[in-house]
Amino acid sequence: MLRFLHRWPGLLAALLVLVLALSGSALSLYPALERLAVPQAESTLTVADLAARVASAHPGLEQIRRAPSGRVVAWWFEGGRPGAAVIDPATGADLGSPDPLPGSRFLTDLHRELFAGDTGRLVAAAGAALMLALAISGAWLVARRMGGWSRWFGRTRGPLAGRLHVELARFAVGGLILSSLTALWMTASMFSLLPDAAAEPAPALATATLPRLPYDQIPALANTPAAALRELSLPSPDDPTDTFKLVTEGGAALIDPGTGAMLSSATPGFFEKATEIMVMLHTGQGASALGLLLGLMSLSVPALALTGVRHWWAGLRSNRRIRRNARAQLAETVVLVASEGGTTWGFARTLHDGLTAAGQKVHTAPLASFDPARYARARRFLILAATYGEGEAPTAAKGVLDRIAALTSAPAAPLAILGFGDRTFPQFCGFAESLRAAAAAIGWAELLPMATVDRQSAQDFARWSRDLGAALTLPLDLTHLPERPKTTALTLISRRDHGAEVQAPTSILRFEVPQATLWQRLTGQGFARFEAGDLIGILPKGSDLPRFYSLASSARDGFLEICVRRHPGGLCSGQLTDLTPGATVAGFVRRNPGFRPQKGRKPVILIGAGTGVGPLAGFIRANRRHRPMHLYFGARAPQSDLLYEAELRDWQAAGQLTRLTTAFSRHGPKTYVQDALRADAPELARLIRAGAQIMVCGGRDMAAAVRAALAEILIPIGQTPATLKAEGRYAEDVY
Repeated sequence: MLRFLHRWPGLLAALLVLVLALSGSALSLYPALERLAVPQAESTLTVADLAARVASAHPGLEQIRRAPSGRVVAWWFEGGRPGAAVIDPATGADLGSPDPLPGSRFLTDLHRELFAGDTGRLVAAAGAALMLALAISGAWLVARRMGGWSRWFGRTRGPLAGRLHVELARFAVGGLILSSLTALWMTASMFSLLPDAAAEPAPALATATLPRLPYDQIPALANTPAAALRELSLPSPDDPTDTFKLVTEGGAALIDPGTGAMLSSATPGFFEKATEIMVMLHTGQGASALGLLLGLMSLSVPALALTGVRHWWAGLRSNRRIRRNARAQLAETVVLVASEGGTTWGFARTLHDGLTAAGQKVHTAPLASFDPARYARARRFLILAATYGEGEAPTAAKGVLDRIAALTSAPAAPLAILGFGDRTFPQFCGFAESLRAAAAAIGWAELLPMATVDRQSAQDFARWSRDLGAALTLPLDLTHLPERPKTTALTLISRRDHGAEVQAPTSILRFEVPQATLWQRLTGQGFARFEAGDLIGILPKGSDLPRFYSLASSARDGFLEICVRRHPGGLCSGQLTDLTPGATVAGFVRRNPGFRPQKGRKPVILIGAGTGVGPLAGFIRANRRHRPMHLYFGARAPQSDLLYEAELRDWQAAGQLTRLTTAFSRHGPKTYVQDALRADAPELARLIRAGAQIMVCGGRDMAAAVRAALAEILIPIGQTPATLKAEGRYAEDVY
């Protein structure tokens, strides 16, 4: 429901909301420009002083008005002709025409009424209501994506369009809600839908036989600061019973010009005061800094629209690939998918097609949309769940565990969970296991025991499909053909070879960056934007399954660089290390935002072995601001596989690398990188106490040994790798 409320108002009213947001953003500049353009009254100036100064220059003075910006405008009638000017409050002299700043009237009419009078006001109000619905539903969706309101400011991950959409929403949603609410209030006030009209003092007559007192002898004028003035209307010289009318922040009053007495007064009611506050909050009049901030937030709307449409279109394309997707309310079988890179969706499509062919009404959707109330006729739930990182939920499924735990009763239809992962990782199918535990905790019946698929194994999937078919008494034996990812030809520029002497041939391969399309440059997709630590997927010839390598370069470097060790019988590593300059391979980029240095100046401790030094070298290469970086590098021997040896010396001389510590397992005393860490325990503890971030890249066994060594080192300072990870200060890229 939230997605519906967020998506369709945005798509249907995109142009209207954009017009209102952009015109409102432009208008937000005018209060600040107006305040800068006029001199401000001194703090001791009174209304009496101001009136005397203006009247001295214009004896036929009729009215003075002061705007929240401090702009003072006077009107007079002299020599049979009316006049008006902006006034210098210090002298009473004219400063220029009181006409609005150029463009403000045009923008105001566009923003307020779309050049269509009252009808336009109502349309603009409808646009504000849609903006409010978008902002509120968007805030809920962001909170759900982040895993709860308490994680509102947590790190985002996933495709760039989705991440940028969330970041902009987190910055702007408060301002957009405020602007929408104030706009709706102002419209209701304009059409007299709110009580308490403007307070007006009761009519009164001045003493006709008395001469007018000087301004400074009228207490109400002499005791009111000019900064509180909104309007002062002078009595007509042709009417001896006419009065002063003084309007300030506190209300309005009629004053006898002959006695100085206040004849009647009125103070604003609740709704009038509230409307004044709403106008100030919406326009920035009287709060120019706030107006500029709200205008900046409004400027995010075009970017939110662009990234939102991009995200919607990507989802629509994915859904279109689910053929004959039954409506949620009518489905017998509900397939829910949690995928980080998208490959799990391929298995979901195979499952959907197989069940549909067997006569089932199947609805397939993202796990993020899980809501038992939507599936009134469901007879079974099937969850296909990938795992991200160390047993974490994929981006689109964050918060689902909390929603399952919050259910007051388990769904009546039983559940089967199929986990997808890589068995070489310690937290193999960790998120799927968390789903199983959460379902068991609320008493959700199992249709099948949880099963797993290792490294996209078609055999594992086929075995599970046969078990599912037996449980459903359906002939189900599904053969999954991996979907070939969209790739680009990457041309090898150069290569450097190491490790032959120690029977560990390793190459540093540098590829040319493919030319990005205009859309990719605008959205940062494809090869238009990448960072060291991101992943490059290589599709070897004869396979539809990509292999991933960590990048040692960023888009700013102008090349793609990876480190590859040749494994005996390795299909992809063999093809890559056989490449010669000018040859091509098929590849694509996958973002890996969870593995890169945090922003700031705090130290970074880089720990790697073998080809794991690749992304770490990329971080050092990008360290042009000379942030403290300490590299612990494990290799076999310095003569054979000390990768990036020359660059590391150059980076250290340039201040990009603070310190290099090496450990060699086949040269001199046999040491590993974890031994080097223990030898530097006091210095490491000092750096970590100072807020250092730790980044580890390499083989699984090396990472486990490093984790154990750090656990010992951290004991004296009351930390563990787990607590550092929870703080975002410990990250691993393990293969």
